[in-house]
Amino acid sequence: MSEAVMDYVLPLRWTDDAGLDELTGYLRDLSRRVRVIVVDGSPPPLFRRHAAAWRGLALHVRPDADLRHANGKVNGVLTGMRLAGAEHVVIADDDVRYEARDLARMAALLAGADLVRPQNYFAPLPWHARWDTARTLLNRGFGADYPGTFGVRRSFFARMGGYDGDVLFENLELIRTVRAHGGRELRPLDLYVRRLPPDAARFWDQRVRQAYDDLAQPARLVTFLSVLPALAWCLLRRRYGPPLAAAGLAVALAELGRRRAGGRRVFPGTAALFAPLWIMERATCGWLALGAALRGGVPYAGRRLRRAAHSSRWLRRSARRQAAGSGSLGARKPAALCEPSQNGLVEESPHRHSATVARPAGMGSPS
Repeated sequence: MSEAVMDYVLPLRWTDDAGLDELTGYLRDLSRRVRVIVVDGSPPPLFRRHAAAWRGLALHVRPDADLRHANGKVNGVLTGMRLAGAEHVVIADDDVRYEARDLARMAALLAGADLVRPQNYFAPLPWHARWDTARTLLNRGFGADYPGTFGVRRSFFARMGGYDGDVLFENLELIRTVRAHGGRELRPLDLYVRRLPPDAARFWDQRVRQAYDDLAQPARLVTFLSVLPALAWCLLRRRYGPPLAAAGLAVALAELGRRRAGGRRVFPGTAALFAPLWIMERATCGWLALGAALRGGVPYAGRRLRRAAHSSRWLRRSARRQAAGSGSLGARKPAALCEPSQNGLVEESPHRHSATVARPAGMGSPS
């Protein structure tokens, strides 16, 4: 494989190979443009099958054994970043599908940024993908969405020593860590990268876990927790106007997000109509997530994760301590992060953690 100007890190852990042929075709096309690093935490029989299917298309390794963070996806990302040689690196879930033009745009943006946060969109669009697209549109209406992929500058990532892997909302943790270390983040709302939707069963399985992410954003959490009490108060007093007005406002905000930066070409108009339903879902699951927090955390890969993400203030203090040489998080040791990995295609016993929650949802869906 010729030397690439960009590396592509794909952490995954599959429990079945239903999507193997499709992903292999994607990797075959991708490998013509970038150097691909697949960090695979799948059980041994699947790992061997993947190694055979992806030979010549990607560097295929297991997560490094010294990385034992509770969020297995971060173990996969850190392993991949150790192996990356290019300055520009794309980190992506196994359900993200870049086109050549997306990679070219990402490379151009990384020339002037340390973190690039593109915009995912679902295609195809079953009903539950339209429902979840309402979340995306509302996030865009207020600012920007949380995608399943990022572009990063490897040198900056190494200087900051990676990011903490003992949190659930690892995407927000990465964003906040880059900011805490003074990095420049770009959020191009018009860099649209396709994402395959999960099946309906996986969609329902993600609801409470995604709501748990809001514990890292207290104002957002309080807003959603207030929805059900306010709705009950209005219904008990037969005041139907405020709920109807709120539903209309939600649709309008979602439509605003759909229209920003040419979003109408990838987001269907019907998705905005799901905004009130998504808000009710998040309002309900927010209470369930709060209950999970009181019980010790949300279930994840056979254990419970208590922390959604560290606060920006905590991360800034950690960055200052690191700069002063007084210690840092276990993952944030640049020397350790940059050591050449000894991983290869040698058979290993699978780690207890996973590179993702489960297949086919990928590294984790944004909140």
